[in-house]
Amino acid sequence: MRLLSGASASRIPCPLLSFARARPRCLPVPPSGTACRAASSSAAAAAGDGGALKPWLFVGLGNPGKVYQGTRHNVGFEMIDVIAEAEGISLSSMQFKAMVGKGRIGDAPIMLAKPQTFMNASGESVGQLVSYFKIPLNQVLVMYDDLDLPFAKLRLLPKGGHGGHNGMRSIINHLKQNRDFPRLRIGIGRPPGKMDPANFVLRPFNRKEQEELDFAFHRGLEAVRIMALEGFNKSATYVNTAQSSEMLNR
Repeated sequence: MRLLSGASASRIPCPLLSFARARPRCLPVPPSGTACRAASSSAAAAAGDGGALKPWLFVGLGNPGKVYQGTRHNVGFEMIDVIAEAEGISLSSMQFKAMVGKGRIGDAPIMLAKPQTFMNASGESVGQLVSYFKIPLNQVLVMYDDLDLPFAKLRLLPKGGHGGHNGMRSIINHLKQNRDFPRLRIGIGRPPGKMDPANFVLRPFNRKEQEELDFAFHRGLEAVRIMALEGFNKSATYVNTAQSSEMLNR
């Protein structure tokens, strides 16, 4: 159902290579209360043998290039841009075919990544990032568009299949069929009438949709902050509980 295979030029990972990122949406994001709370329990769980914290890897899926900016298939990229802007993180290096930025949320180290391989080959980048930085899969959150969720609704799950999404299919393949990593699904709704889903995911948003999506990004940002500081379960409760009742009332 998903689309866009594309050959992206292979790049040698180079932390000094700087790339300009797409300008993110401007959101009125106040300082998060969760970002001020202690993260001792989360930090202890994430510490390695030497006591050093393993970073959370937050990955947004999309397609590189101006032609795809602002389209439904690129909401994962936009979610990463929102996090980067709010937390003051620059996606200033190209590593393993991804635009990467490093920073912290409170005491928790994080990495943000936007694979530049085109959607259908996202796993080439994600698999290498996970392997090189030795990140536990339960600290790899992938954010992507979902046709099966109502528009601007979020769903946070601890694991699962690809659901027909070729970017997720590629990631699972490059993680040796391991599906045990969290994912934040961002609803883009179903195509109208008999429109081909492949064409629908490349459509831009109208003004009303952009306003709804900005609100969803704000919730996604708060979910990421909670996850980094307090763990997956609290974040999932924040994202899923309120929206479950909303979706039942639709």
